[in-house]
Amino acid sequence: MPLSPPRLSDQILLSFPADHVLLVTFNRPKSLNAMSAQMSQDLKVALEWFDEEPSLWVVIVTGTGRAFCAGADLKSWNDNQQSGRTNEQENVASDLYGFGAISRRATSSKPIIAAVNGLAFGGGMEMVINCDIVVASEDAKFGLPEVKRGVVAIQGGIPRVTVVSGRQLASELLLTGNPVSAQDARDRFRFVNKVVPASQVLPAALDFARQIVENSPDAVQSTKKGITLTLHYPVDEAFNVNVWSNESARVYKGENIKEGLKAFVEKRPPNWKNPAKL
Repeated sequence: MPLSPPRLSDQILLSFPADHVLLVTFNRPKSLNAMSAQMSQDLKVALEWFDEEPSLWVVIVTGTGRAFCAGADLKSWNDNQQSGRTNEQENVASDLYGFGAISRRATSSKPIIAAVNGLAFGGGMEMVINCDIVVASEDAKFGLPEVKRGVVAIQGGIPRVTVVSGRQLASELLLTGNPVSAQDARDRFRFVNKVVPASQVLPAALDFARQIVENSPDAVQSTKKGITLTLHYPVDEAFNVNVWSNESARVYKGENIKEGLKAFVEKRPPNWKNPAKL
């Protein structure tokens, strides 16, 4: 059955580079893919559709031009602040998914891969730090410069960087607001999996995606659920919540566990099915 993706503006491009893989491309290159209200809404719609589409198992997010995402559209933000038309604190607190529908996304059990083709600043960095796997170009730069503009990396970046990098390195990023290289993001701050030449960013991200979709989608989604829960709960509680989750129920009641075990016994590659809705 052919896919029926949602209708979006030209600020977000959707494509399907491999079986079971969705590619989401930020498409405001003249603005360094800074997040507009329209782009944010499009991302929310696209990712909610991805979560509900059984035949899509992994999503890759990337950007056009020389930036992944330079963060919020500060010109628009400034206009709203000066006019008093927005209650930013209330908006942030009530936003379920956070910046770009990614930075606080915790309900999805499908893997998200960031293919960072250039600058990832502010909210762009906050999105990256909440992705499951991060591939970065050698010339990519990462930063949380909010304090330099009188604002805060409030969309999930502060706790996530602290968990991943530790207090002192997180403080270096967050309190100075200075950018770091892709190599430092991998070797010191530990939120990048792989650094590659610019031309290899998307191929490397696709390689990770293909490796993931070779596995049972039911098992992958239950495993991601367990990882996410471990970031929010003590170990024993994370185990209990995960073992009784819908994702775990689908593993043990679904067809893919039977297929995986049978394929092992018969010494052949498994033929996975799309996860069933419970």
